[in-house]
Amino acid sequence: MTLDGTTCARNRAMLAAPMSEHEQRFELLADLGAMIAGEVELDDLLATFADRVARALGADRATLWLIDGATNEIRSRVATLPELAELRVPPGTGVVGHVARTGEVVNIRDVQSDPRWAEKIAQKIGYHVTSMLSVPVVRRGQIRGVLQILNKLEGVFTPRDDEFARMLAEQIGRALDYTTLRGDDTQRGLTLRGRFNHVIGMSPAMAAVYEMIVRAAQTDATVLLHGETGTGKGLLARAIHVNSSHRGGARAEAPFVHVDCTTLPDALVESELFGHERGAYTGADSRVIGKVEAADGGTLFLDEIGELPLPLQGKLLRFVQERKFERVGGRETLAADVRIVAATNRDLAAMANAGQFRSDLYFRLRVVEIVIPPLRERGGEDIVDLAAHFVDQFARRYRKGTLRLADAAKPALMAYGWPGNVRELENTIERAVVLCEGPTISVRDLGLERRTTAVMAAVVPSDSSLIGMQAIGVPAFGSTTAVGAAPAAPDGAITLPDDLRLEEAERRYAVAVLERCDGNQSAAARALGISRNKLARLLRP
Repeated sequence: MTLDGTTCARNRAMLAAPMSEHEQRFELLADLGAMIAGEVELDDLLATFADRVARALGADRATLWLIDGATNEIRSRVATLPELAELRVPPGTGVVGHVARTGEVVNIRDVQSDPRWAEKIAQKIGYHVTSMLSVPVVRRGQIRGVLQILNKLEGVFTPRDDEFARMLAEQIGRALDYTTLRGDDTQRGLTLRGRFNHVIGMSPAMAAVYEMIVRAAQTDATVLLHGETGTGKGLLARAIHVNSSHRGGARAEAPFVHVDCTTLPDALVESELFGHERGAYTGADSRVIGKVEAADGGTLFLDEIGELPLPLQGKLLRFVQERKFERVGGRETLAADVRIVAATNRDLAAMANAGQFRSDLYFRLRVVEIVIPPLRERGGEDIVDLAAHFVDQFARRYRKGTLRLADAAKPALMAYGWPGNVRELENTIERAVVLCEGPTISVRDLGLERRTTAVMAAVVPSDSSLIGMQAIGVPAFGSTTAVGAAPAAPDGAITLPDDLRLEEAERRYAVAVLERCDGNQSAAARALGISRNKLARLLRP
């Protein structure tokens, strides 16, 4: 569950509202459980809860330390540490190192008298510590980190505090499973698989994308994400949002509004974006705000902007330039303070040259343009890391226990071209998790050989019609093939009767390509060289 403005406001309200110790502890555990049930933004979750952990335990501060699986360093991932953004200590150092090594709960009333206390760390922070409660974060038998609560405000940490901190650490351990921090069941610590939560990949190609995202997020500049279908443009748009700030506050705390331009009916697209007044058209029984207004203060994500109807592009241009608009049927000029992030898999420059997309809008959108590499260009390690992430995710969803990829499956994954990119990989792993019978996902479970044949047979020119059909075994008009004779076609090719009307032939061809892409409309649209919106129209009987 991503923290939007409403959730953050609720959390701030709960921080301010007076609650008993019991109520605070119950609320804290309940909220952690709710987040674990959904999609978790790690930094948002821990930043919100760090202060609440301290309050619930009647302490001054709380820190979460995580063990780096690669170096065994212990790092403060999120802490109420205004003095330092992050702190790293060598393995075995101080109280936190002792807890990370032994898994013991350590409750110290006077840290200065404890031989495990690392005074040098305290001096580096510049924060005076008197009492301390340290609890290991354990998941599936392995220590992942340490939850540390500092300076009990009244008295000392009690055995009841110890038990509550254990429960809290257990919940945090579960939450870590839903992040890009991956834990190996055979060794302690965690491995970072991406700079942003839920965005997997450490390849040089993705490192360049991350750097652009960080730079763009520090401003309110409009961003254009350009990449093939299935490359994760939506996740990266959210990464920009959650790292954004404006007017001294966090834009990330305001709404993130996603508009899929491929699903907007032409007749309603203006109303969807800008809203409408009562009586603006038949059926408009009340005033309705649009997506633009709903995103005020936050981020408006225009997904597949290349599909936006040309007549509306002029009205969107005005909003991009001035952040002003009118509702349909209204006369009042309104304003919305939003960051605009647009995404496309189309060549907008070529479309602008062809008169299919407004060139002035194109230039306004590409203030910062970030090109997202296709999966095939990111390298084998990214592919395997993504696959392992999806295996963990779907094994939990379908309650399959602990699953892993067979050793032979990894080179097979790296050798495949992934025309549907990350989305195709995700669907492939989900299918494999559902169908596999043992604890190991084999090459056969992945079904890549069959999928390779299908996708190769489905790739046709972007103006796919009779030319594309001839290439895969469908005779052209005037062909000398006898009526009723089956035309010769390579194995796995799509064949159609030669007495169909063009519209029906295109529809059947689109259906066949969709079947070969296992129902993945994005992959089928890419194979056909058309938009998902056009594919949906072709599929209508």
